[in-house]
Amino acid sequence: MVSSLHRPTKAIVNLEAISRNIQTVVRHIPNQAKVWAVVKANAYGHGAVAVAQHVERAVDGFCVSNVDEAIELRRAGILKSILVLGVVLPDEVYLAQEYGLTLTVSSLKWVTLAKRLGTQLKGLTCHIKIDSGMGRIGVRDQLEAEAVMSELKEQGAFVEGIFTHFATADEADDQFFKEQLSFFQDLVSRLQDCPPIIHASNSATSIWHAETIFNAVRLGLVLYGLNPSGGALDLPYALEPALRLESALVQVKKVPAGTAVGYGETYHTPKSEWIGTLPIGYADGWTRDMQDFKVLVEGEFCQIIGRVSMDQVTIRLPKKYPLGTRVILLGDSGEQSISATDVANKRGTINYEVLCLLSDRVPREY
Repeated sequence: MVSSLHRPTKAIVNLEAISRNIQTVVRHIPNQAKVWAVVKANAYGHGAVAVAQHVERAVDGFCVSNVDEAIELRRAGILKSILVLGVVLPDEVYLAQEYGLTLTVSSLKWVTLAKRLGTQLKGLTCHIKIDSGMGRIGVRDQLEAEAVMSELKEQGAFVEGIFTHFATADEADDQFFKEQLSFFQDLVSRLQDCPPIIHASNSATSIWHAETIFNAVRLGLVLYGLNPSGGALDLPYALEPALRLESALVQVKKVPAGTAVGYGETYHTPKSEWIGTLPIGYADGWTRDMQDFKVLVEGEFCQIIGRVSMDQVTIRLPKKYPLGTRVILLGDSGEQSISATDVANKRGTINYEVLCLLSDRVPREY
């Protein structure tokens, strides 16, 4: 999808805020821990290449979802280690070797398949994923973990790390978190030859369970200044949201009472009203369920009226505004603000999804 550069809708990303967030989190974690910046899904909508280039000196490496995301970083000049968190099938291992990537290995079946296909694993750097309770990918017991590491080493791979992922580290009830942690600690402690890097801490674990950090952390949403729990838990220290979403009025008109607005006639003006139109819609990630939510115009909340279209949104204005007046969809205006968490609460989802849904059609400015 091509970025729509010639319209006023854009996401403005404050890279310095991301750097400050890293510094803030790092001050509260053990000094010996390696710090990896998670830049998967286009850095949670912020722009993976721009973010990685800006913070490379401040971190020890990066985490991505898949090989293509990693290759994008390498081609952009990123030199530090890149861990691919998802499963890469054996027939794509050559790409990891070509670009110097670290792969996640999550089962003995994967190693067996690679061997059967004749996949060359010599020189490949790997981390073993342990399923301590997420139920997605990963080894479920010590014997399989030992077998995976043994097979990888036999085929010439370097097993650099072992890790797991917590399902409830961002929830007030920490019982299941403790069960997962205990499972992982026990498995790691019984390994005959444990890999040098052990990591389990994502954003939530790093800020609310820093005492459980091993020797590396994977910092995701906190880099971008948002609360991983939404509002379930208070942040222990302040972070700076790094992304601002704005547009501008491209039409302003006064309509009489009883005027229908938008598809399906879901809104009729109860009286004569000023209506403004913004060039943003669900194709940009501003989804249809944002009807009746709000935006900010010169520090004042204005309601979204009528259905959100693919390319446009209509809002009710308190007065006539000039064309080109800036409108804030995420960010501050005057003394008011709208956060990704506010939008998530309206949609019944999480702030991660709000950011990741911002499409490539919305240009990022840094």
